[in-house]
Amino acid sequence: MKNSIPDQVIGVPISFARGVCEHVKLGPKISETVKGKLRLGARIVQGGGVEGVFRHLFSVEEGEKLLKVSQCYLYTTAGPIAGLLFISTEKIAFCSERSLRFSCSSSGEIVRVPYKVSIPLRKIKRATQSENTKNPKEKYVEIVTKDNFDFWFMGFVNYHKAFKHLQLAISQSSTR
Repeated sequence: MKNSIPDQVIGVPISFARGVCEHVKLGPKISETVKGKLRLGARIVQGGGVEGVFRHLFSVEEGEKLLKVSQCYLYTTAGPIAGLLFISTEKIAFCSERSLRFSCSSSGEIVRVPYKVSIPLRKIKRATQSENTKNPKEKYVEIVTKDNFDFWFMGFVNYHKAFKHLQLAISQSSTR
């Protein structure tokens, strides 16, 4: 009998389980990651679902539709930041799950704000898939804008599905 890895364990696809492990592994500590996920869940419930959160956090154009939401990390020079990547018919947008602390230069007061990025689809030059050559399980999405800014997203729970929706949104925006 051939020894093979099953496609599913207790009804959960192995690729999904690997994605969850990869996503959690990027966090600073498992306890902090779990707390962040609980806060995120509460924010989504309070906001009326992911569509409500998207509309509250970002300016949404009339007729704009939310296509996909993915938990992932945005890689910054300070390290990866956990959050949600929203893919709509007009933009991709990222919002951190936790607010970041900044010191206000004029008053010295500490303010907390979410880390947000919004990129109109019409300004995206390309989106490419990439992986860590030393650890191919670590997969990345690089988004390069027409003015040559690049954004790296990683640690997707479902990398392939997120990239498929991103490619679809970009291709549909170029036909309008």
